[in-house]
Amino acid sequence: MRIFASVVVFFLAAGLAGAQQVHPRDGEIHDADTLAWWHTTELLSSDAMQGRDTGTAAYQRAAEYVAARYKAAGLKPAGDGGTYFQTVPMHEVRVEPEGTSFVVERPGGGAGGELKLAFLQEMMVGASESALREGTGALVFRGYCGKDAMEGVKGRVVVCFGTQRAGLPSGLERMSNARAAGALGVVSVDDPYFSIEPPRWPYAYARSVTLKTDKEDAKGAAMLPPMRLSAEAFRKLVAGSGQDADAVLKAGGAKQPLPNFEIPGKLRVKLELKSRDISSPNVLAVLPGSDPALAAQYVAVGAHLDGYGFGTPVAGDNLYNGALDDAAYVALLIQMADDLRAGGTVDVAAKGVRLGLPKRSILFCAFTGEEKGLLGSRWFVAHPTVPVGELAADINLDQLRPLFPLKILTAEALGDTTLGATATEVGKGMGIEIRADREPERSLLRRADQYPFLQIHVPAISFIFGYDAGTDAERRYRQWYAVRYHRPQDDVTQPMDFDAATKFDVFFYRLVEAVADAPVRPAFLPGSQFVGRK
Repeated sequence: MRIFASVVVFFLAAGLAGAQQVHPRDGEIHDADTLAWWHTTELLSSDAMQGRDTGTAAYQRAAEYVAARYKAAGLKPAGDGGTYFQTVPMHEVRVEPEGTSFVVERPGGGAGGELKLAFLQEMMVGASESALREGTGALVFRGYCGKDAMEGVKGRVVVCFGTQRAGLPSGLERMSNARAAGALGVVSVDDPYFSIEPPRWPYAYARSVTLKTDKEDAKGAAMLPPMRLSAEAFRKLVAGSGQDADAVLKAGGAKQPLPNFEIPGKLRVKLELKSRDISSPNVLAVLPGSDPALAAQYVAVGAHLDGYGFGTPVAGDNLYNGALDDAAYVALLIQMADDLRAGGTVDVAAKGVRLGLPKRSILFCAFTGEEKGLLGSRWFVAHPTVPVGELAADINLDQLRPLFPLKILTAEALGDTTLGATATEVGKGMGIEIRADREPERSLLRRADQYPFLQIHVPAISFIFGYDAGTDAERRYRQWYAVRYHRPQDDVTQPMDFDAATKFDVFFYRLVEAVADAPVRPAFLPGSQFVGRK
């Protein structure tokens, strides 16, 4: 692809060059456009950007950089008041490590006396202003914590096996079941056999960020907030109960029946909370469509700008740079804007792509607060800066891991809209098989920014690099989740398949072009789970 690098863009990139730590990978990249994309990725995920955590000055710097690149590419502002920014008001509740403790009091000092559970290493807790901040309750294990297992739990802390497997009660269902039975709190134990997406320990921090308009459920005030325990800590917890912890974990991992039993001791919880109002902007820009009959319609292309910032150190590193999650795909939005900047047709001869000015308008969205619960995209669909009825489609870029050759793409919401057929046709021409999600228990459809668009009945789609079971591609994918997902190791030094990244970029460009230029607007298919939910 030709690079339309204006002086403005070069100065913007150079502004942080002295502060970033760029890995010298240019020799691995065989395409000039991909190289430009990667240099933008390096900048957005550099140490200078400090992980782009929602509501921080570092996130604001990243947002201003994206807005400046949008402007330099000739995109028009699509935020509040003629700017590139849409302010998203939020409320933060943080559990402070200092003053927070989780201690198991053993009866008579037995089984090793007090057991202190390390916060963020062995025990996690959801930050909540409406829940209890301290309490002590006897411990009981109640399997998967369905309604029928909640006998004899009044005033106690109920320990439950993990929630990841399909068909198990969700975290909300467990809290509801326990509340109805008068329990003091619920602790969910990680499933160590859920290899699809291994449990994340340690955690960056315990912090809840919500939209300021969201209201907490006051019914939770009589309980401790939901807690989560590592499998290793569970083994310590059940010592002296007469139960084999490994056997319980293995049975749970196989969804076999689990015993109900008493756990010797009481859990004493004390939480130190701090709260504040914060805000963080979405960065929004538009490329007007070229066809007078279609230009009033918008194809949204989005990625999330936020990451995790500083947090619990892993292997001595406490900065969560978020290179593939999701700096690389905000960078791809910027690259697409640059490649369309000339105002005419961009000839990408080396890749067999010709990008003309789209007939429909393209809405470029860098969302905030995705890692905190899709906050930026949720705010946008509730407060759209373009007519909501003219949002023709959303194509979201997240969960993409170019770690191996691109032969398969998993598509979320593949069978819900006509976008699935369009993506399949584009993929067919490139030797890419488009598949439905074969791991629905991960709930990836609901965990990324396409979901709020689907909820308001806007056709949307997103993609994940796919693989066949037992292949080297699967090994690399699983290893990435075990080692780098939501960790400092998601940085620019990680292994990459840049040819696969280039191939995806071409697929994305062709898909956007096909959707933007199609004479018929995308639509939902009969039988979609979203039909009738507008």
